[in-house]
Amino acid sequence: MAERLELAKDYSISRVINGCWQLSEGHSLQAKLDMQDVMKAFHMLAERGFTTFDCADIYTGTEELLGEFLTELKEGSTLSPHDIQIHTKYVPDINLLSEVDYSYTEKIIDRSLNRQKRDVLDLVQFHWWDYSVPGYLETAGDLLKLKEKGKIRNIAVTNFDTKHLREIVDAGIPVVSCQNQYSVFDRRPEKELLDYCISKGISLLCYGTLSGGLLAEKWIGQTTIQPETRSHVKYFQVIEDTLGWDGYQELLVLLEAIAKKHSVKVSQIATKYILSQQGVGASIIGVRNSRHVESNTQIFSFELDRTDIEEIKQFLDNYPIVEGEPFELERTVDSKYRNIMKMNLNEE
Repeated sequence: MAERLELAKDYSISRVINGCWQLSEGHSLQAKLDMQDVMKAFHMLAERGFTTFDCADIYTGTEELLGEFLTELKEGSTLSPHDIQIHTKYVPDINLLSEVDYSYTEKIIDRSLNRQKRDVLDLVQFHWWDYSVPGYLETAGDLLKLKEKGKIRNIAVTNFDTKHLREIVDAGIPVVSCQNQYSVFDRRPEKELLDYCISKGISLLCYGTLSGGLLAEKWIGQTTIQPETRSHVKYFQVIEDTLGWDGYQELLVLLEAIAKKHSVKVSQIATKYILSQQGVGASIIGVRNSRHVESNTQIFSFELDRTDIEEIKQFLDNYPIVEGEPFELERTVDSKYRNIMKMNLNEE
């Protein structure tokens, strides 16, 4: 069964969260997904204790899909909709930032409630594309008003750096978690963000832990990989700026050796390593089909020992960390990280 974490008072989540970004329209560069099988995976995961799901207002179709899932749970499942936690996001389009006000924010929150078929949103993770456009503090305050109104249970942020997260916390917004990219490839949170979150009791919810599936045995010995998803494109950039291809291959071999010792897979070692870091609350692992459900359950079937963790850390310390704070390059105009971002997804 999945380990759990008390994220806030009277609110617990599974430490591996089922991620739905890969289910949004436009994520895959190739095959269409079998959504019936995805729904089967949702049921299988929830029954094994993986009851927490991550989606967003801008992941086209995902909130509606989870709303359907909750409806199915009402119709004779051993679990009820109250056993499921749905974490969504509030991501105003970059072109609209200067126009965002309370009524716009409430409209989007109401849209999420409607899509999910819920009376209250469990967790809303707030994102602001451009800090040079004023309004993010006021908008965080508006989310607090909507919490007080009973439409939001918990407030969080996503893709915030330390400085701007500190501003929001100092303004009195009760932030319970911060979702950021964190993996053996992208260790930017280790610079400052993790320590700050620990000091404020904010849990880091990590995406990209498996880097779109690039942390797997099947890539060992490969000289090139054809990107299959937008995730692959993104994580290839990170590998290029950190380990390089040779370092990536060496890391896979190291992780495979540790995996064999514990009779698990490379992906489970990569996940467990991130979960073992102080301040990390949970890891978000994408759901694309029902074939990988058992793989997720094995994450909690073993423990990494201190020598495993030290061996991985010492290897990674030989390589650079991506420049800047978390998500800084993704915000930097003309950076290759920014150039693959889609920042006006509500319009689409």
